[in-house]
Amino acid sequence: MTTHVLGDTSVMIGRSMRHVTRSMDTIITVTIMPIAFLLLFRYVFGGAIQAGTDNYVNYLMPGILLIAIASGISYTGFRLFTDMRSGIFERFHSMPIARSSALWGHVLTSLVSNAISVAVIVLAGLVIGFRSSAGVLAWLAVAGILALFTLALTWVAVIAGLAASTVDGATAFSYPIIFLPFVSSAFVPTDTMPGPVRAFAEHQPVTAIVDTIRALLARQPVSDDIWTALGWCTAVLLVAYLAATAVYRRKI
Repeated sequence: MTTHVLGDTSVMIGRSMRHVTRSMDTIITVTIMPIAFLLLFRYVFGGAIQAGTDNYVNYLMPGILLIAIASGISYTGFRLFTDMRSGIFERFHSMPIARSSALWGHVLTSLVSNAISVAVIVLAGLVIGFRSSAGVLAWLAVAGILALFTLALTWVAVIAGLAASTVDGATAFSYPIIFLPFVSSAFVPTDTMPGPVRAFAEHQPVTAIVDTIRALLARQPVSDDIWTALGWCTAVLLVAYLAATAVYRRKI
C-alpha cells in the first residue's frame, strides 16, 4: 500500500513540475524577482542602510530567501485552484490511484521547486558577495528551517486553492506573507524602527526565522529565536494541514 501511494505521488509530482517548467511567469516571479530585490537592496539602498555589518549581502540573504518562498507558494494555490476547476481531480479519483496523491503532488512540488529557487538565489548571492563560514550541520539546519517554512506556507496555499471561488482569491493570501519580511529584521535592525513598528517587528514570526538563519550562516551562537522560529512554523504547518485536509475531504 505504501509503495502504491509513493508511486502515485511521484507521478503527480512529475506532472506538477512539468507545469512549473512550462510557466515562464512562474520562473520570473519565483526566481528573478527575489534576485532583483537582492540587487536593489545591495546596490541602491545598501549604502544608506546601517545594519551593523560590513557585508550587507550576508544580512540580506535570509529575508530574500523567505520572500522567494512566499512568492513561490502562491503558485501552488493557483495550480490547485486550476485543477479543482478543470475537473481533473474527479478524473484522478475515478482512476485506481491513491486519493491523497493528487494533493501531495502539489505540496511536494512546492517543496522541490522552492528548493531549486533558493539554490539559484544563493548562487546569485555568491556572485555579488555573499559569503558564509557555516559548516555542513549549520547549512543542514538552515535547509531544514526553510523546508519547514515552505511546507507550512504551502498548506496555507492548499487551503486557499481548495476553498477560493476565484483565481485572485487563490493567490491573494500570499501578499501579506510577502510583505511581512519588510516589517522585520530582514533588511534593517529592528532597533532602528519607531516604537509600535518595532514591537510588531520583534514579535512576528519572520524576525525569529530570519535572525536564526542569519546566525547559523554567520556561524554565531543561535539564541532562543530558533525555538520561536520552529514553534511558529510547526504550529502553522499543523493547523494548516488539518484545515486543508478537512476542506479536501469535503470537496471530494
